[in-house]
Amino acid sequence: MPHKAVFFNLEPWAREYISGNEKLKNAGVAIGFEDHVLDVSHMPADVGFDIAGIFVDSTLKKDVIGYLPKLKHIAALSTGFDHVDLPACAAAGVTVSTVPSYGENTVAEYAFGLILALSRKICDTHCRVREEGSFSLDGLRGFDLAGKTIGVVGTGHIGQHAVRIAKGFGMNVTAYDPYPNEKFAEEQGLKYLTLNDLLAASDIITLHVPYMPATHHLINKDNIGMVKKGAYLINTARGAVVETDALVSALKSGQLGGAGLDVLEEEGMVKDELNALVGGKAGEHDLKTVLEDHVLIDMPNVLITPHNAFNTKEAFQRILDTTIDNIVAFVNGQPANLVK
Repeated sequence: MPHKAVFFNLEPWAREYISGNEKLKNAGVAIGFEDHVLDVSHMPADVGFDIAGIFVDSTLKKDVIGYLPKLKHIAALSTGFDHVDLPACAAAGVTVSTVPSYGENTVAEYAFGLILALSRKICDTHCRVREEGSFSLDGLRGFDLAGKTIGVVGTGHIGQHAVRIAKGFGMNVTAYDPYPNEKFAEEQGLKYLTLNDLLAASDIITLHVPYMPATHHLINKDNIGMVKKGAYLINTARGAVVETDALVSALKSGQLGGAGLDVLEEEGMVKDELNALVGGKAGEHDLKTVLEDHVLIDMPNVLITPHNAFNTKEAFQRILDTTIDNIVAFVNGQPANLVK
């Protein structure tokens, strides 16, 4: 049976790379591309494909999966898969593969970019010189990372890189993980704590966990008050790992000294809010959270970036290569990197 894979909303260079890939050609996979994302508002006219290549900007809920009668495999160009309705996929006999470790160093490096930008007020410094032409140091005094305690929440591939980087800065490192990696802890001289103890002990908290029911609002109104007064929170994981209302309150009260956020709880809505609100397509989005996201954007002690931590040339190359391998494995009847 011939296979056809359609990729959604890819950049031109990525399309060119996939189109010329010998592995896909040798596996007999026909390739197609759609300019838009794949979701309930962007259904493709051609539904004659059995493999969909999607990034996190596509959302495959039950209605979308039901609209695609030949769909048998979703190749997610990401580590996370919370944008895919897994129960609906299982019911339809659709398998889902991911890219488990494309950005383990990439995302960890970005987290420390946010940390340094906050600790040394780099964005404020740059804006002052560029916009005001001022070289005054008033109000720009930061703090050293050496000697500070960082709490790494989640010690998978990315979290482990974060630990190593922190050690390079001379930081004291603690970690929380429901499944501690004792071998890694011994190698790094790392101490695992409970989440509450980590919050209380850390000057900086960096989140490196997947999004799933167990991590929904992992940082929330019930435990954010346990954070060490004036600590900084870094989130390059998923927005909904942090309860937005609790975050805003902690920043306003000074419980948190600041935050570096590459993800927001309703970031998709924030990006496309005009179409959603004017067009009446707010759907499942929590409008209160959307408004609180805007409050965060305007806070002077908060640095927000547009889900950019993964975005390096090298990381995207790894994403494409692993996704191609996942598709070839599916076609050959030996699927790899499946979500189970």
